[in-house]
Amino acid sequence: MKKLLSTLMVLTVVLASSFTNKTTSVHEVDADIVDLAVQTEFLSTLVAAVKAGDLVDVLKGDGPFTVFAPTNDAFAKLPAGTVENLLKPENKAQLVAVLTYHVVPGKVMSSTLKDGMKAKTVQGQEVTISLKDGKAMVNNATVTAADIEASNGVVHVIDTVILPSM
Repeated sequence: MKKLLSTLMVLTVVLASSFTNKTTSVHEVDADIVDLAVQTEFLSTLVAAVKAGDLVDVLKGDGPFTVFAPTNDAFAKLPAGTVENLLKPENKAQLVAVLTYHVVPGKVMSSTLKDGMKAKTVQGQEVTISLKDGKAMVNNATVTAADIEASNGVVHVIDTVILPSM
C-alpha cells in the first residue's frame, strides 16, 4: 500500500507540472491530475517519466495529494543525459524516488504555506518551504503557478526539479 501511495504521489507530480501556464492565477478543475495532464502539451517530459515509473494508474486515485510539479523547462535544466538515464528501465527505482519527492500527502494550498515550513514527501524525505519577496520556494525551486486544483489534489508548478538525497 505504501508503495502504491508513493507511486500515486509521483505520478501526480509528473502529470501536474505540464498542464499549467506560468501565471499565478487560481484554477479549479473537475478532472483528476492525470486527465488534466493528458489535455496539455506541456507534459511531455512528465508523461514520459510517469509512464516509465508505471505511475499512471496511481494518480487516478482519490488522494488528496499536493504536487510540486516541475515543468518541461525545469527538466531541461538538469545536466545533459539526466532525464534520459532516469527513464531507462534499470533506473526505475531512482526515477520513482525523484518523482515521489515532489509529492506531499494531503491538500496544501498556498495560503497555508509558511516560511521555514517543512513537509514530508511521499518519498520519505522533507522539503523546505521559504517565502521571499512575495514568492514561495520549495527547496531551490520557485513556485510559478499555485493552487491548481484537481479532483484528487492540488498542484503548485515549480521551475526547477528538486532532487532528494540519494
